[in-house]
Amino acid sequence: MKIEHDSGHDLLNLAFLADVSIHNSLQVDGVIIDYSKDKRIVAIEVLDTSKRTTGEPLDLIDLAIVRSRSHTVYADEGRRGTGPKTHQF
Repeated sequence: MKIEHDSGHDLLNLAFLADVSIHNSLQVDGVIIDYSKDKRIVAIEVLDTSKRTTGEPLDLIDLAIVRSRSHTVYADEGRRGTGPKTHQF
């Protein structure tokens, strides 16, 4: 997954499938969901990001990568000094 913020165009893009072509898109309230031909989500774009989140939405990232149901690997320990958040699914 790739997360990009374009402050010049004020959009946030979450790309899930980098090498897959977009076949169809659905826009709802300033959020665009891009689908592949086989209906997988390729990317999600948030328009007017600064109005919908903050001026720097990447500062909100607090990332936990879940490898399995019983083990969580943290890639980011939080930017606000609060430490990692624990998520078990």
